[in-house]
Amino acid sequence: MDATVAAPGPTPRTNAAVKAPAAAERVYAHVKSGVLDRRYEGGTLLTEGDLAVAVGVSRTPVREALLRLEAEGLLKLYPKKGALVLPVSAQEIADVVETRLLVEQHAVAKVVEAVPAGLIERLEESLAEQRRHAEAGDLAAFAVADRCFHATIVRAAGNRILAQLYDQLRDRQLRMGVATMHAEPSRVAKNVTEHTEILQALREGAAATAADVVRRHISWVRVLARGES
Repeated sequence: MDATVAAPGPTPRTNAAVKAPAAAERVYAHVKSGVLDRRYEGGTLLTEGDLAVAVGVSRTPVREALLRLEAEGLLKLYPKKGALVLPVSAQEIADVVETRLLVEQHAVAKVVEAVPAGLIERLEESLAEQRRHAEAGDLAAFAVADRCFHATIVRAAGNRILAQLYDQLRDRQLRMGVATMHAEPSRVAKNVTEHTEILQALREGAAATAADVVRRHISWVRVLARGES
């Protein structure tokens, strides 16, 4: 009688194969957060060896993470040297501001016509969070809350394609937000004030006021990039 031969199962993965993706993800998160909150300033040269030691991994996942960050436009890789953190350029700021104006002015005009249920409450919660971060002096956390305030309005407009386009600007917005608030600390309080004005315009159904505040609020970043007061 023939012995029954079990069908071969999946080849067991080695520990290295299991750990490599997790390791690369840790490096990616470490470097990206450092770039976005300006622990790694524009112009900083990051080496594979230093990052491997900082995160506690081998160089292989470091290379994988750096390639991913280069594809996102945050770094420029130089073979055998490392990865250069790309500074935020005036052109990049101008491009992001132009895109934000197109999306956000459209979104606020659409939302103010018929404010969706719960939107005012969500924006009030976001404002409260911004004030807490401002009082604590946490610019990175403030930038996240600031960005979420605007994203909430864009999503409320109901155009999924525009919302997805806006989400693609997330990292650039966060990085620019932290950089510009470091350059002009008074902008933190001004941002809270202008967000309050946007919220009030939505409460009142004041379309022209809402659009004007959004335009002024977003355009100041471009003005600052040109070195104007």
